[in-house]
Amino acid sequence: MATLDLRGFQLDDVLMHAEGRLGVRLDPASAVYGESGATVGFATASGTWVRLRRRARDRIHSAAWVGLEASATVRGVRKPAWHQSATWTDRDRDLVWRADEMELIVAPVVDNPAHAGALPASWWVRMRESLAALAAHETERVGMSQRHVTRRVREVFGSAVDVTVDDWTTAHTDLHWGNVTTEAQLLDWEDWGLAPAGLDAATLWQAALPFPAVAARVEDEFAAELTTRSGRIARLLQCANAIRAAGRLGHLTPLSRPATDAARELIASLRFE
Repeated sequence: MATLDLRGFQLDDVLMHAEGRLGVRLDPASAVYGESGATVGFATASGTWVRLRRRARDRIHSAAWVGLEASATVRGVRKPAWHQSATWTDRDRDLVWRADEMELIVAPVVDNPAHAGALPASWWVRMRESLAALAAHETERVGMSQRHVTRRVREVFGSAVDVTVDDWTTAHTDLHWGNVTTEAQLLDWEDWGLAPAGLDAATLWQAALPFPAVAARVEDEFAAELTTRSGRIARLLQCANAIRAAGRLGHLTPLSRPATDAARELIASLRFE
């Protein structure tokens, strides 16, 4: 089934259903769409936020489908509080809809890594505290597997280095700068779970590579995570992602250039440790 882009899609019946199931009133003018229009969120009259998602009926049991709800068990992390959810079958569209009501976050996302250089020291302290609390949380969810790490690194770098991860902790797994706010809150919890230790810090670091001062700040703030073997593997994985993306575009990018240089150093350190 083709991806359903919710932007410009007639959703009046879906919104009415969500309002009835959750007991809220949505503000249509507040709509914010996710990447590729896969999700849409609305402020409510009661000062909360409702996010709508859809899945094909044969994919409703995936871990990502309940990731936000499951994240309510995580303590000590700055993130939106989850309140309730509703799911229902849309037989006309052959879809299942999910509406999650959560705390309304008013702080803007950092988004551009260039802006991270202006973040205060307290922001970095809060981010370290949240990631440490998340890493200590016990879960059976899998955010990233060894199979994925090995496949992605070998796709770009071959078998130049052993990337067997020896330290796994709970991670957000999608901690790019568009998922952190200026008040150090972590957004979008669909895919969290066990992953190589240091993966979240490595994700922030990779996206900041075109801005050397910011990348260096990430390295400094998260040195304890990024200098371990698993942290270096996580960084190499992120370099592979950047280089792979450039290869699909057919040309180098501002991200792939520094990622190539960083990968060279990481491979050397992993090979000869």
